[in-house]
Amino acid sequence: MADVIDIDQQVEVERTELGDGAWVDVARGWLTGADALYDHLLTNVAWQTSRLFRYDHFVEERRLSSGWRRGVPIPHEALATATRGVQNRYGVRFDSFGIIQYRDGRDGQAFHRDTDMRWLDDTIIAILSLGAQRPWLLRPRTAKFDDAPGKGATHDLAPASGDLIVMGGRCQADWEHSVPYLPARPLEPRISIQWRFARQTGRPFQGSSYRAPLHYGRG
Repeated sequence: MADVIDIDQQVEVERTELGDGAWVDVARGWLTGADALYDHLLTNVAWQTSRLFRYDHFVEERRLSSGWRRGVPIPHEALATATRGVQNRYGVRFDSFGIIQYRDGRDGQAFHRDTDMRWLDDTIIAILSLGAQRPWLLRPRTAKFDDAPGKGATHDLAPASGDLIVMGGRCQADWEHSVPYLPARPLEPRISIQWRFARQTGRPFQGSSYRAPLHYGRG
């Protein structure tokens, strides 16, 4: 019998208030049958490498990516169910989602905000984790120059397969998140699916100049 992949409607959603209108929700075991979805995406998604512009040159991201948008076939019907579930809970609409694969501990993402959304004062960013459990760090922006171990992280949400993280409110304005590089650890792949929504309130983010390219890394 095939594994049933569905949202566990009874799962507890734990909210952490981060202050000044920023918050993060964690739902452990939100998706049942997560390992079956992980196996499907790992072998059936058309994974791609991509490059980011950093300072004055391009660098290859240390992870693989893919995505979906309305009007094209969805990678797995369970992701349609997951999309509806997040939309219904948070009262928003998503027209796309991203998919990221961290192949092993050498792949990761430094601390960042999703500034390409531009409107950061009231956002919803939901992240479904599949596969290997890894650290997933949050820190206030005031700690961005902290070079101590953990680089100022105050929370490690460490999502397991099937867990859902949702950052909301002013989280992208005032906080940064990271999937740290762990090259010394023998880790299996981790896949994350990210849904993003921003209300056009407050002042939009701009880079070093109005025409400066905006880049981000999803968790």
